[in-house]
Amino acid sequence: MKRTSIAMAALLAAGAAHAQSSVTLYGLLDLGIDYSSNANANGHSLTRVSSGGMNTSRWGVRGSEDLGGGLKAVYQLEGGILMDTGAADGNLFKRQANVGLEGRYGRVVLGRSFTSVYDTVIRFDPMGFAPFYSWATTGNATGSSKYGMTTGFDNLVKYSGSTGNFKYGASYGFGEQTSGTRDSAKFASAVSYESEGLGLMATWEQINGNTLVDTGRRDRTRVYHLGGYYETGRVKFYLSTRGYTQEPGKVAPDVKANTVWTGIAYKPVPNVTLTGAVYYVNVKNVAVDADPLMYVARYRYALSKRTDLYATLAYAKAKHDQLVGLSRDDAGFGDTQRGAMVGIQHRF
Repeated sequence: MKRTSIAMAALLAAGAAHAQSSVTLYGLLDLGIDYSSNANANGHSLTRVSSGGMNTSRWGVRGSEDLGGGLKAVYQLEGGILMDTGAADGNLFKRQANVGLEGRYGRVVLGRSFTSVYDTVIRFDPMGFAPFYSWATTGNATGSSKYGMTTGFDNLVKYSGSTGNFKYGASYGFGEQTSGTRDSAKFASAVSYESEGLGLMATWEQINGNTLVDTGRRDRTRVYHLGGYYETGRVKFYLSTRGYTQEPGKVAPDVKANTVWTGIAYKPVPNVTLTGAVYYVNVKNVAVDADPLMYVARYRYALSKRTDLYATLAYAKAKHDQLVGLSRDDAGFGDTQRGAMVGIQHRF
């Protein structure tokens, strides 16, 4: 009886170990006072309370369950928040809604998620995809196209893995069209190397439209990124480029645009970061190209590991009297725009 009790206790302990799980509630709250010039057709300026000065405000739940043998079930739900009003930023879990498995060979999830390209490029943007002051994901909101990448896929299968100092991944979004598997299908892939202050990355993606009846062709967008950073002492340098090609399904020239950004981050003391960045978009094969250019400078002061204060200044301009805006979401109404923001960010 004693041996039987010991054996049963051992089995129960092993089962409990296999069933170990974790659940984490997390979020990022970012809010500030924002000023921008040329905020309407009359050239008037605008001052407002805005959500997401350095990063998009969000909340989420993520967790895992130990299945034994080095295998885990994983899941994540994440939604955006408009901190100025308390409203949801889009669908409840438009940022992340996925479940999958993770083991020694990597991680596979199904559902809604950021792409492998997004996960990689964000580490090579000096402004960290700031909604108001970064064109690393897309260009400014003004114009016929943003000439950017696709940040997330619905109906997705995503793999991510690592080997030594290399990280790699691939994402596939099902088009779910009865006309064929290639219609509306999306694919993204990325690889990066990061070690001893040096980072390098390369990405590629293709976004398909649906086949047009009159031409038998489909719209197709292809995007690649090449970039790197180098950190030495208190200074970190960034340089990256994006190549964008839009191939229309109808008979028309391809639209092409090359985006280049560079920047520097300097930490004079451990809790202060000074960042400067420049973003430029060279547009081709359009009737009148704006070729927008943006300069950004930011002061960031860490009150703690979770709370930061920041102040940002920015200026954007366009050629040929075309419209330009600092934000990737809010249109501008002139060929220049100036902006400033002071805010606070807290992470939990």
